[in-house]
This record gives sequence, C-alpha cells and structure tokens, in this order.
Amino acid sequence: MANKQLDEMSFLDHLEVLRWHLVRATISIAIAATLAFIFKRFIFDVIIFGPTHMTFPTYEGLCKMSQFLGMSDTTFCAQEFPFIIQNRTVAGQFSAHIWTSIYAGFIISFPYVLYQLWSFISPGLKASERKNSRGFIIIASLLFFIGVLFGYYIVTPLSLNFLANYQISDQILNEFDISDVIALVRTSSIASGFVFELPIIVYFLTKVGLVTPQFLKKYRKFALVIVLILSAIITPPDIASQVIVAIPILLLYQVSIYISAVVVRNQTRKTTRENKKSTNKS
Repeated sequence: MANKQLDEMSFLDHLEVLRWHLVRATISIAIAATLAFIFKRFIFDVIIFGPTHMTFPTYEGLCKMSQFLGMSDTTFCAQEFPFIIQNRTVAGQFSAHIWTSIYAGFIISFPYVLYQLWSFISPGLKASERKNSRGFIIIASLLFFIGVLFGYYIVTPLSLNFLANYQISDQILNEFDISDVIALVRTSSIASGFVFELPIIVYFLTKVGLVTPQFLKKYRKFALVIVLILSAIITPPDIASQVIVAIPILLLYQVSIYISAVVVRNQTRKTTRENKKSTNKS
C-alpha cells in the first residue's frame, strides 16, 4: 500500500517529503549543537584539548608499552607537549565555539539524522528488503561512533604527538592556532567515523548488484594500496601510525567481503525458492 501511494506521488511531492525530513534532521542537529554550545568548558577543556595533555589515556598506554619494550627515549612519556595554543584573530574563539558546537551537534544527533534519511528511503523498498534491513540504524550508528572514538583516541593523539615534536630547527617555537588544533581533532574523528561505515556501504552496494564478494577479493590488493594512502592522509607520515590506522580498516574490508558473501548467498537461496514455487505451480 505504501509503495502504491509512493508511486502516485509526483516529483514535487517527493521533494516536499525530503524537505521535511531534512528540516527535522537539521532541528535535531541544532538542539544538540545548542547543548554543546552551553557546555563549552566540557567540550573544549575535556574533549577538544584532552589530547593536548600528556595525561591523556592514549599517551599513558603508549608510554607503558614503550617502557615494556625497553624504549626509554620516547615522546609518549614526556611531561608536557612543546607547544602552546593561541588565538590570533578577533573573532577566532567565538567562531571556534560556534563551529565546534555544530560539528558536535552532528555527531551527537547522527542516529536521528540517519533515521530521517532511512525514513525517506525505506518506503521505496519492498517489504522483504525492509525486513532484511532491520537494525540498519543501530548498526550504522554503532559503527560511526566506534570510528569517531578510534579517530579521537588513536588517530588524533598519534598525529598530534608527531606534529608537536617534529622540528626542523631549535630556533622555532611551536605556537599552534586554535583553529588548526580543532580541525585536527574534528577531521580525524569524523573521517574515521565515516570510514567505519564501509561494511554498511558494501551491504547496500551488494544488494543492488554493484559489488560481489568475488569483486572485493579480486581487487583486495588495490584496496590495500588505497587503505595505505588513506592512512597516510589522516595520520602523520610515520610508518607506525599508518600501520595502526590501516589494521582496523583492513579488518573492516575483510568483514565487508563476508557481508557481501552472505547477501549474495541469501539472494541466491531466495531466487531458488521462487523458481521452485514457479515450477510447482506450472
């Protein structure tokens, strides 16, 4: 019934429905951004600037690991970072407050934004397809938040530690602009969040026939190169950081192959059952 009503809707009707879904998603982001704006001390002092202190859990863990391996001369065990954070523009802090609140609002409200997107797409799917896609919002949101945490606790500290301790001359003092520090945390976290959506993307590409497990296996070597390039983009140019970031992405790629194989197997079984029913009827 829903599909029939959907077929009777004009293009402008679809745009109107999409507009209201976007409005509701935007309102949810605005509400979450307002909360983030109010709790600015927690957002900035604890979250944004957390990785700029050597008491951050990642540095403590890497320091203990380095000491266990007998690496005494490591920057992970320093008392503090050799840099200060500064603001060089009149409206710099206010702009940082506004935009950071918006990005935080997007991350917080991501499940609801995804729900609005799914509410617009799902009426166009068959009942069986909607049934097989149960749990999509929960799984996609969970993968996104795991990716954000990975970017925040792994990518950001590794990048910041490398860049803060990199020197071309002892005469140069590191005085990082507030916008650059925030951009590093934001890009690492949100980019990792979207990268971790790979299994979901592969699932839907397999459903529509654009991807097969054989295709993913055939181009695994090319995927490895792409993963290493991606790791080099979102991490500092040292091998250890790139390997740490590349490992979970490669695991996600392997999981995506398995998911694609499951989807193809289920589709094959469904086609076989339908063919048997057709044969019995005839």
